[in-house]
Amino acid sequence: MTIKEEMIIRDAKFEDLPSIVDIYNSTIPGRMVTADTEPVTVESKEKWFYDHCPNKRPMWIIEKDNKICGWLSFQSFYGRPAYNATAELSIYISDNYRRKGLGHIFMERAIDICPKLGINTLLGFIFSHNEPSLKLFQKYGFESWGQLPRVAVLDGIERDLTIVGKRVY
Repeated sequence: MTIKEEMIIRDAKFEDLPSIVDIYNSTIPGRMVTADTEPVTVESKEKWFYDHCPNKRPMWIIEKDNKICGWLSFQSFYGRPAYNATAELSIYISDNYRRKGLGHIFMERAIDICPKLGINTLLGFIFSHNEPSLKLFQKYGFESWGQLPRVAVLDGIERDLTIVGKRVY
């Protein structure tokens, strides 16, 4: 049995939020994935969680043996009606499950469901030094659409942000 066969992807439920936040917070010390520099709270992410809905801007979790291993979210871009067909994609994987193909599983499903969600453009905002994430997005046809030089400071180091995009029609 492969890891893919053992995994279940489903819509996130509010009860999953503590695990979602734990996975997010686990990425903060590495300074590669998020611009947050201190852990966030479940309470601070409640509104963000409720901004997702399964038929428009889903949030999914991937689990194995009833343990949440990662999550993906579609986020509205820029919050204006003209951008309704564009969404930002975020993928976060638990430490123990990184480099095991979960990002690929999420990416394939995300691209496949875009027509049903009314999305024709996907975006990713990725620190330029986050090579694993950049490679994942590039593998699925995302191209560099922009570079924001030195827009973040992490532990006194200025970091660039790469914007990647893909038309999925």
